[in-house]
Amino acid sequence: MTALTAKPGSEDDTENLSCSMNQTLRRLLTYLTRYRFRLFLSVLFMIGFSVAMGILPALMGLATDVIAGKGSPDDLTRILLFFMIDATALWVCGHLAQHLLSLISQEALFTLRTELFTHIQSLSLSFFDRQPIGELMSRVSNDTDVIDQFFSNGIQQVLQSVTTIIVLTLVMLIINPVLTLLVYLAVFGMLAISSTIARISGPAFEHMQEGLGELNGFAEERLAGQKVTIAYNQQESTSKGFTKLSQQVAWTGGRAQFVALTSMPAATIMSNLQMILLLVVGGAMVMEGDIQLGELVAFLGLSSCISSPLSQIFSEYALIINASAGASRVFRILDEQPVVADLPDAVTMPAIKGDVIFDAVDFSYVPGRTVLKNNTFHALPGNIFGLCGPTGAGKSTIINILTRYYDIQSGSITIDGVRIDEVVQDSLRIQIAQVLQEPFLFSSTVLDNLRYARSDATDEECIAAAKQAGAYEFIMAQPHGFETYLNDGGSNLSQGQRQMLTIARAMVSEPHLLILDEATSNVDTRTEKLIQSGLLNLQQGKTSFIIAHRLSTIRHADCILVINQGEIVERGTHDDLMAAKGFYYSLYVSQFRGKLSAITGFV
Repeated sequence: MTALTAKPGSEDDTENLSCSMNQTLRRLLTYLTRYRFRLFLSVLFMIGFSVAMGILPALMGLATDVIAGKGSPDDLTRILLFFMIDATALWVCGHLAQHLLSLISQEALFTLRTELFTHIQSLSLSFFDRQPIGELMSRVSNDTDVIDQFFSNGIQQVLQSVTTIIVLTLVMLIINPVLTLLVYLAVFGMLAISSTIARISGPAFEHMQEGLGELNGFAEERLAGQKVTIAYNQQESTSKGFTKLSQQVAWTGGRAQFVALTSMPAATIMSNLQMILLLVVGGAMVMEGDIQLGELVAFLGLSSCISSPLSQIFSEYALIINASAGASRVFRILDEQPVVADLPDAVTMPAIKGDVIFDAVDFSYVPGRTVLKNNTFHALPGNIFGLCGPTGAGKSTIINILTRYYDIQSGSITIDGVRIDEVVQDSLRIQIAQVLQEPFLFSSTVLDNLRYARSDATDEECIAAAKQAGAYEFIMAQPHGFETYLNDGGSNLSQGQRQMLTIARAMVSEPHLLILDEATSNVDTRTEKLIQSGLLNLQQGKTSFIIAHRLSTIRHADCILVINQGEIVERGTHDDLMAAKGFYYSLYVSQFRGKLSAITGFV
């Protein structure tokens, strides 16, 4: 919340923010400069537009002198003809410049969006652990939207305005340097005003974007948990929470917009002051015979032509600052580097046979807070290993480091004698299938969800996997069978049906190593039996690791690892561990005799 109400800091902080905004804008503009040739053509047409605009006041000045008796009607006719040619050139150059820049802007935005989303896909899981999904969605959508506005409208207006100012300034200097100086007295006043506005509104826009990210995160979380909200009758408090955050965003945004938009009336005042100075000083010069009346009229027209693009720049100022704030947040993600990275000489993982060795493995998510301590075990090809223990003991962490979602601090993990930190991550993970506790399906057809595991899988292979997983019958009972469209997360299926689909999806991937993370803990006993049948088919011939809450699901395991506080405290078959009457025995008895309260310190 503090980000929404924070006040600008010291002068040094403000200068740093201003410097940061300039750097961000320069980096943002590099997405346009990638298309140098078309950008060059666009600038040429803008120069042509500006020259044509500068000719118009000059023609008006010549026409004034002719009307004042210093020319003939034929001269006026020629001026009219030149005016028509110049107006045509003005339209053609302006249209072509805007068209080319529009194309460049959209391609630049496409590149930025693609880079952002692709880069997010490359980041390690630790990034997502500390980044709320709503915040990420805000950066992918809201922040890129304000950049889109800048690319689509702001940059075109600003670039054309800057080009016009430069060209017309050169023309004015040629006509009369003294009057040009008067014009730029007002221009310098506008620049001073804009500098002050940037120092105030820049941080405000940054706070507004941060607030929008927090607001999106709140909405994402509450909508995802709507059933819980309704169940506990928290609709009113949720609405109040959203309203409070929304009001803070509105207040910050209003403050930012108010400060930024004061540039427009300030520009209007300075423009009128400029016109008054020109009329007073220029009129006196005409009366003294230093310049002709037509020259003054031309200069008034030129100064007006400069005032218009200056006002345009100031009217886009709020958009520029907002885009800078959004871009800085996008670039912070683009500058993130994967914590888990392939070594420069990483090799492709050979086809896995399933010989897995953990040798004295230590791991911590946060430095200094060890989660796994001295974990050592050896799984032979085709073995089924069960992992059990209290919540938070480290069971899922073992799986996370086996699939190399995180790197270990010490020890080694090898598969078939190959260290997993020396191979390309993708070549390792593509051979490992996972069935998780919470099944996740995408908004697509049943067939597409099955093929997600292996894009080149045929329809026949997907159907065969569904049959093995016990999912075929309920799929065919759907309105369109395998072409039935699933809602977000597969919400139009039951929990058990979703789990059976994830098992079928794992089968389609033709894995060499299998991980089951409490795959049946959220379903009823009848559904569990159906799922277990599919899992047994999936496990055949594969080294399997099963994280179990229901200990009955690992009774058949070749070896059960009992984990407590990050350490393997017992290991062996179900019968061996029961005979030892140790930690595993206590867990098992508590489940099947209802004596959980007797050992709450262990569970």
